[in-house]
Amino acid sequence: MVHALEAARLSGPHDVPVGAVVLGPDGELLARAGNRREADGDPTAHAEILAIRAAASRFGDGWRLTGCTLAVTLEPCAMCAGALVAARVDELVFGAWEPKTGAVGSLWDVVRDPRVTHRVAVRAGVLEAECAEMLRDFFADHRL
Repeated sequence: MVHALEAARLSGPHDVPVGAVVLGPDGELLARAGNRREADGDPTAHAEILAIRAAASRFGDGWRLTGCTLAVTLEPCAMCAGALVAARVDELVFGAWEPKTGAVGSLWDVVRDPRVTHRVAVRAGVLEAECAEMLRDFFADHRL
């Protein structure tokens, strides 16, 4: 999660500071990314999506991330949770809960739904206070 917190600092100045990293089965850091939705003008440029894309280009058969772990500072949304399932990520570790859009237990639980083709193991609340503080600071500065 420390690497994900560092990756959050890669987010553009107008982007919510969310960071994600993908670790290979041996713990090797395959990819890291910060949110770039505002910077890129791309609604899919969430940290998780960017990290999954980068990791998939370096690992596996081009899209499967079997055996990999994704760590992210904020509970993934439905799009990102779906991407975790589609990429066959084995484990998700996240920091802060997202009660408004979270799709890994808050509003939905996409990654552990028995109807999906692949289920992702989840560890939630890792360095939660540090992750939440970064988000609180960002919104305090942007919601004057």
